[in-house]
Amino acid sequence: MTTTISPTGIERRFGDSEILVSRTDKDGYITYCNGLFRDITGYGNKALVGQPHNCMRHPDMPRSIFMRLWDGLDEAKEDVFAYVQNLATNGDHYWTFARISPARDDKGDVVGYEASRRVPNRTVVREIIEPLYKELCDIEAKFDDADEGLKASNDHLSALLRDKSTSYRHFVLSL
Repeated sequence: MTTTISPTGIERRFGDSEILVSRTDKDGYITYCNGLFRDITGYGNKALVGQPHNCMRHPDMPRSIFMRLWDGLDEAKEDVFAYVQNLATNGDHYWTFARISPARDDKGDVVGYEASRRVPNRTVVREIIEPLYKELCDIEAKFDDADEGLKASNDHLSALLRDKSTSYRHFVLSL
């Protein structure tokens, strides 16, 4: 999947009791996705399995949020939570409240990740998440060097969390 998808601005929604599920290997390549996940994304199973999970990344999703997710999974080896906006095959988007959990083998070693996504709180998305993500994306876009933009965005997010005397995990779960 190397095609660039342009966002349409149209949101796809799913039911409050429905859960989108996907699994990846340790490197973030999709190994499984449930039917609802395929329906919302518009991709078939063959098109998704084996692809990097970031193939659905919406351009309005700050890279610093994904850095927080991976850092939380790699360092703490515990569940990570985030509000995530992704793209469907036709450019429509969908918002989720995601819980990403390490998958372990019999020895307790992390062998992959499982993400379960629920319908997000629409008020939180509109009033808190969208403005925050726009601010972070704007910071990232100010830099010609993507790594510098990522660092500046992450530093800004760290300062916001410090001002609130909270961690990213507690911030997200408090919304």
